[in-house]
Amino acid sequence: MKHANISIFVPHIGCPHMCSFCNQHTISGTQKAPTTDEVREICRKALKEIKSPENTEIAFFGGSFTAIPESYMTQLLETAHEFIGKDKFYGIRISTRPDCISKEILDILRKYGVTAIELGAQSMSDYVLEANERGHTSEDVFRASKLIREYGFELGLQMMVGLYKSHFSEECDTMDKIIEIHPDTVRIYPVVILKGTKLAKLYQSGDYVPVKTRGKKRAVVHMVAMMMKQFEKSDIEVIKCGLHASEFVEKDMIGGFYHPAFRELCENYIYRSEMTEIICRELGRTKGFLFMNKIKESFVFSVNPLCISKAVGQKKSNIEYFRNRNIDIKIIGDENIAKYQIELRR
Repeated sequence: MKHANISIFVPHIGCPHMCSFCNQHTISGTQKAPTTDEVREICRKALKEIKSPENTEIAFFGGSFTAIPESYMTQLLETAHEFIGKDKFYGIRISTRPDCISKEILDILRKYGVTAIELGAQSMSDYVLEANERGHTSEDVFRASKLIREYGFELGLQMMVGLYKSHFSEECDTMDKIIEIHPDTVRIYPVVILKGTKLAKLYQSGDYVPVKTRGKKRAVVHMVAMMMKQFEKSDIEVIKCGLHASEFVEKDMIGGFYHPAFRELCENYIYRSEMTEIICRELGRTKGFLFMNKIKESFVFSVNPLCISKAVGQKKSNIEYFRNRNIDIKIIGDENIAKYQIELRR
């Protein structure tokens, strides 16, 4: 059964730092901190509408939940806890900073039924963290992750791709260190440059060049697709790729990489890359010479039935990609094939 969240945004009041990329009003679409009555109404309405509450968590996102005033945090947790239990929601999910986790805080979270904690790691390079004014170190991520595990919570880590001063080597190092920690879940966010942020000033002055314009136009898609595949191989679930579709983001962004179906673009590329490797091997070609195919070829590939649309590509983009190289491909389903795996049918 698919997992779901009831998202409640708690804005910037909990953050002790203003990071280079941050404009929480734009990301959450709200500035006003929710009252307990508003939280209660959101939960009450959702409980009536959601078909499988036992697979649903109440999720406090948008800021650093454990850095807000303790009395307010406790009030929110007490209210949400009313909706946890038999015939109600499964638990509570929160997101926070790595340097805002302690045994005392975890005792409170456990008391009120919190089941999952996501840490905004963003990068595991101290140089990049400092350049983006995160206010914590990579060691804080390791320490907080270990403590969360010891308390038995589900652990999630969030990373950002394309931060100021970060390059491919730093991105790969962050991925490797996250795999070393081995959280239950990961969220990957390509940087979106928003009005009113330090990153916007750096971008407008030319001091910061986003990933998208450093090399290939689709470099960020290729990079994140590689990461998704590596996390999947390491049995770490990628539960989110890219910011959620939002009129606020689309209105306030001035650069970076944003697409309302970003995850789909990445998954399309994973399958295209896999098919390309198989085709090149079968034809005795290297990738660079695939476009020189003069004789029309046909290939049939098997994927998991749930992944057929991913393999075909958004608006049949993968089908068209190979057709432009004089290669016809057909995608069929096979329930014995795992996610992101593909087999050539002889």
